[in-house]
Amino acid sequence: MAGASLLMVDAHAVPDADLPHLRDWLSAGELARCQRFVRAERLRQFVIGRVLVRMALGRVLGVPARDVTLAEQMAGAPLLVAPVMPGAAPGFSISHSGRWVACAASADTALGLDIETLDATRDLAALAQQAFDADEMRQWDALSPVQRVDGFYRIWSTKEARFKLGRAGHSIAIGHDELSVVVCSAVPLAVPPAIELVALE
Repeated sequence: MAGASLLMVDAHAVPDADLPHLRDWLSAGELARCQRFVRAERLRQFVIGRVLVRMALGRVLGVPARDVTLAEQMAGAPLLVAPVMPGAAPGFSISHSGRWVACAASADTALGLDIETLDATRDLAALAQQAFDADEMRQWDALSPVQRVDGFYRIWSTKEARFKLGRAGHSIAIGHDELSVVVCSAVPLAVPPAIELVALE
């Protein structure tokens, strides 16, 4: 069994004046990537996400957040460079949707996290037909009309979290008023992580 922490930030509550200070957390590679964002909202999500992952990893690894070093990869999530924890297999995953940015981290297991804003105005039936495989469609078809919004996003988030994990895993859906939140772990989690809303340092 493994443990995990799940931190979340309301990106819209972070003042624009704080963003230059937050960029001080980033590596040269991350700062170079910042230059490639066209949309201001996506840049904000990126910067907040990279600070948040350092905070989450610092917490589960028992080190100061600023001692966590990440390296950019050509594709996919960043790579944890430091601290090196002998015998440990830390994992983390970042996700964002709308105003929310979240990071799940564990000292013991690889993780995949997905958050999705619950939006009943979308054509969920059409999206399900496009995105779901046969097993997921069976789950979708079994839902009653009142379950369809929450159910669609739970299936979608589980699919995305498993994709981020990169393997079959153990999925946990975590309640939130505005979001579908699913954490997928390579090793079963002893306790489902509670969402902790945090302020950036």
